[in-house]
Amino acid sequence: MATELEPIHTEADYDAAFARVERLWGSASGTPDGDRLDVLATLIKVHEEKHHPMDPPHPIGLD
Repeated sequence: MATELEPIHTEADYDAAFARVERLWGSASGTPDGDRLDVLATLIKVHEEKHHPMDPPHPIGLD
């Protein structure tokens, strides 16, 4: 599965990246597909941190 990796600019790109992760899930580390999975996971993480930030959890919890 030799496909080019592309940056995630839009929500459609984000959805497509997730679909690719699903196809690559379980690929062995150190293989071409495993490397693609690692890079896609990093791209998704960066996109989420920028566009879907989460507040840190409250140390006591919510009542």
